[in-house]
Amino acid sequence: MKKIIYSSIIAGCAFIISLSSCADYLDVEYIFKDQQDIEGTFASKDYSEQWLADVYSRLSDGENVIVASKGHQPFNFLADDMFFGDRGSTYEDLKNCKYNENDRQGSWNSCYEGIRNASTFIHNIDKNVEMTPIEILDNKAQARFLRAYYYWMLLRKYGPIPILDDEGLDHTLAYEALARPRNTYLECAEFIASEMALAAKDLLDTRTSREIARATKGAALAVRARVYLYAASPLFNGNSDTWASQLTDHSGRALISAQYNEELWAKAAAAAKEVIDLQVYRIHTAPFRAEDQGQSYPKTMIPPYHPQYSNASFPDGWKDIDPFESYREVFNGALPITSNSEMIFSRGVNTNSEDITIMLLHQTPRSLNGWNTHGVSLKHANTYYMNDGSDFHAYGKSDPREGRPEYELTADSEECRPLSSGVSKEYAGREARFYASIAYNGSIWECENAPESENKKYSQVFYWRGSQDGKLSTAPGFYIRTGLGIKKFNHPRDYFYSSQSFSGFPKVDIDIRYAEILLIYAEALNELNASYSIPNYLGNASIEVGRNISEMSKYMSQIRFRAGLVDLSNDVYANPTAFRKALKRERQLELFAETHRYYDLRRWKDAAIEETMPVWGCNMNMTEAQKEQFHMPVLVPSLPTIFIDKMYLWPLSHDELRRNKKLTQNPGWTSYD
Repeated sequence: MKKIIYSSIIAGCAFIISLSSCADYLDVEYIFKDQQDIEGTFASKDYSEQWLADVYSRLSDGENVIVASKGHQPFNFLADDMFFGDRGSTYEDLKNCKYNENDRQGSWNSCYEGIRNASTFIHNIDKNVEMTPIEILDNKAQARFLRAYYYWMLLRKYGPIPILDDEGLDHTLAYEALARPRNTYLECAEFIASEMALAAKDLLDTRTSREIARATKGAALAVRARVYLYAASPLFNGNSDTWASQLTDHSGRALISAQYNEELWAKAAAAAKEVIDLQVYRIHTAPFRAEDQGQSYPKTMIPPYHPQYSNASFPDGWKDIDPFESYREVFNGALPITSNSEMIFSRGVNTNSEDITIMLLHQTPRSLNGWNTHGVSLKHANTYYMNDGSDFHAYGKSDPREGRPEYELTADSEECRPLSSGVSKEYAGREARFYASIAYNGSIWECENAPESENKKYSQVFYWRGSQDGKLSTAPGFYIRTGLGIKKFNHPRDYFYSSQSFSGFPKVDIDIRYAEILLIYAEALNELNASYSIPNYLGNASIEVGRNISEMSKYMSQIRFRAGLVDLSNDVYANPTAFRKALKRERQLELFAETHRYYDLRRWKDAAIEETMPVWGCNMNMTEAQKEQFHMPVLVPSLPTIFIDKMYLWPLSHDELRRNKKLTQNPGWTSYD
């Protein structure tokens, strides 16, 4: 029998290496302390389950988490929407491309370790004598999902990567013979998609609460849709730019096709439609609230009247829902993960040192025992619609002051809810997602778990210079640079007694949700000029797709109705260019702070424009006595903006290039020699 390895391409020659796991998972290494052979290990149900649990554990390894604080997931903060102000010069260095080929490379090793262990499981689980045939099929499919998913994580970050032989590498060969070149982007995408289709055949439709973070049929099909979406996008499909032509393997073979292939959009649309047709998921909505239910749960902010949508129940309108609460509670822990109809795949509750709770700690104002360092650009805040679906002002212009409404302070009124006294009227009348996501100057933080003695249960937070949450000379890095913070993921009962003590709702690491699938479907349909017949994942039927305005509206409108917004106009749907612009905006708002924006701007080839635009914000040098000047936009020089072509993909480490002589570096980055 051949001895095989699956490592960080070629990281050693032992069949079993020491594995490090998160505290929530068992390390499979101890299984071999009694020198059990591979057959004995996989004959046992307990040992097999522990092995698979270890494969899952790689999802929580550092940079592999999806939504987390910047120590493990900096990509959530490096586009044009979010930023952080603490940790010295880290943000400036990352934004200015002052990182090197050996920085933040943990995901490469971790993912290939997951690939190796998943492959070992796939090729040995049939030996199990304690599992039922159904359990064996499901567990094998889970391992196949994970193996393909780890390849996907590598592909999204690094671009084309080596696909290993299915049964591993024979470590008895000469070291040079173990080298593997990079596959083309399309080869990687098709391999991942085919593996996800194969996994979906045997994965369960749903999971029990005990296994809620395990892969399902919908998760496999959803990743498949996402993979095809990226493969169809301009960066990887028909890209003839100099940068793309320089991305080659060791033999000079181009890894990105210069020839455009529209059928990839059709495959993305068909894959998304298969998730929709499962009828397992739906957009989450909260019921309409006719009266206040406490200060944290005001009566529903009813969108401006529309003769069609105001009188129709969801998903045809917003008559029976609360748009603000519908969006807010998807993320803030109010919903048990088993009750969230929108969740397709989640890592569960993160327990690493940079989890969502730690991210929330950095979003929380200093006056509420937080770090007060995560914020958003004025460009992002002004991208949100008004509640009637119109633009706030000057969307897309380089100078946010153009077309700006006259500054005015307003007291609390029915017209301007949910504003409180002393808040700029520019924050009135916005769409629901704005209030669920943005901590504007003068917004309320509820903190219901705060002790009565601290008088912080309903705190109005201002960012004027000299205030506790504003710019202070005694805490130069701990203020919101633009005067616009983040409320997403915050629950009204969340409260930090200190940086070490949190009383609030646990947050789940969101990976894939139904809203993303609807956006994928609409985006892919928009790019089609012809009709296509795409084989389904089972290979026993075909899915017919083409640019269909009614289909695009049917699913795009659900996302907008949940936010209390009118559907896009027929003119927008009829014009591919206009719809593409609207779709990009919708993804920016709907998927905010979920680590999509960084990659979206790259796959669209928009990063060279969007990430080089100056960052505007409130004038943080103004005090409360200078309210009007505070809200006059100014450039924020401490938030750099730069983009160069080599930033499309993360560099490969010099260590990997040394190990694998056939591995090539991404364009613009240096090799070890």
